[in-house]
Amino acid sequence: MKIVLMGPPGAGKGTQAKSISLRYSIPHISTGDIFRKNISNNTELGLKAKSFIENGDLVPDEITIALLLDRLNQEDCLDGFLLDGFPRSIGQAEALDKYLLERKQHLDAVLLITVPSEFIIDRMTGRRSCISCGASYHIRYNPPFTSGKCDICGCDIIQRKDDTEEVLRERLEVYQSQTRPLIDYYKSMGILKEVDGTQSINAVFENMTRILGSAYNK
Repeated sequence: MKIVLMGPPGAGKGTQAKSISLRYSIPHISTGDIFRKNISNNTELGLKAKSFIENGDLVPDEITIALLLDRLNQEDCLDGFLLDGFPRSIGQAEALDKYLLERKQHLDAVLLITVPSEFIIDRMTGRRSCISCGASYHIRYNPPFTSGKCDICGCDIIQRKDDTEEVLRERLEVYQSQTRPLIDYYKSMGILKEVDGTQSINAVFENMTRILGSAYNK
């Protein structure tokens, strides 16, 4: 099964990606992970990507595509994969389509987790994490027993810098501008399926497996 997972920051893509990966025994492929691994291993493409990342620039499509396709050529992707964070542009989507077409393959589904911006801002501005052990909390939905202190180790819990409302609104605006063409692109292909991300984690996963079951058994 070959899947693309899309959704705004804070939509819960990471959580759902792990569950889907386990359910269907396919690798969860994140562009962020690919960048980090190649940079750590000092590969030629990794060093090229590093130069852009360190300057705060977006990694050009040609480098991102080359890294992604190199990952898809690995043995664990023979029976499928779940892409998270790719494609981010029409050019990347077309490169993926070309790669699959050359192998007489195709995407089974593009899953789009939809969540209103205000819901995401409420969810993410309330997130807190322990500075020591990394335990996660939410001031409204999962508060610590003692305000400002971790239940596990007793250290301070803090808000991440990128979980402020100002930063989140900027990220959501960028997401909307970047992904709208992709949403239309996959809609025109008839493989985009939307899932309500405001539901519980289990409900979102159940809806996804229902969609994937229908897509795979066509």
